[in-house]
Amino acid sequence: MTLANMQLLPLAQQLSQAKSWDEFTRNIMLAGKKLPAMPEHLRCDTSLVEGCESPVWLALLDGEGSKCNNKFVAYSPSKVIRGVLAILLEKANSLEQQERATFDFGAYLNECKLQRYMSESRGNGIKSVVHQLNGLVAT
Repeated sequence: MTLANMQLLPLAQQLSQAKSWDEFTRNIMLAGKKLPAMPEHLRCDTSLVEGCESPVWLALLDGEGSKCNNKFVAYSPSKVIRGVLAILLEKANSLEQQERATFDFGAYLNECKLQRYMSESRGNGIKSVVHQLNGLVAT
């Protein structure tokens, strides 16, 4: 992973600059509004991420036949988790497929300083999302 790859994208950068719980919450909620919609039919058992406090669905859309790489989509009814998903997917979808395979999404979230404001149970759920994201990248 190169240092350029670890550069924070806009949503992550805003979150990393939060100086208080209120600012963090506002930034994470605003990030969640940027999460592209996940088609209803993809919210199924096969895309459900195990180990999350709130339900989370994560899928990789096949970009075959288009000019873009495969793109990730995700959804959670939790506004906070939608914000985290938006930050993760902003980065994942900016990388080439080969770069994704070696990218450390957990370290990226650490660069955002996300752990300052996340409960342990939510943090464990986010680890499950990162694990699932890495699994989808590898396939």
